[in-house]
Amino acid sequence: MAADVLDATFAALADPTRRAILARLMEGEATVTELAAPFAMSQPGISKHLRVLERAGLISRGRDAQRRPCRLEAAPLRDAVDWLANYRSYWEESYRRLDDLLGELQPGEAANAAGRESP
Repeated sequence: MAADVLDATFAALADPTRRAILARLMEGEATVTELAAPFAMSQPGISKHLRVLERAGLISRGRDAQRRPCRLEAAPLRDAVDWLANYRSYWEESYRRLDDLLGELQPGEAANAAGRESP
């Protein structure tokens, strides 16, 4: 996977408006007007967000007579998830080591606490 594609994906996902647009497109294709409806933003403002998403490969625009519907293209999201999954094993191993350490400390603390309670 090219680093520039991954960079573009994460840059596009960095904005909450663009994430909301992608969430809406999960339900099915929509026009710019339909995508702009929930936002207090002009149609040109939404169009700028759509261009960022399109450059990242996260959406595509079709043509249906006068209508130009946008649709979700999920492949770059899968690539981002795959990249993030590499770190999952790191965190799982870190948590396993922490669990082991806490498991070692707890029996000793219980014995110390029992020793302090007896007169």
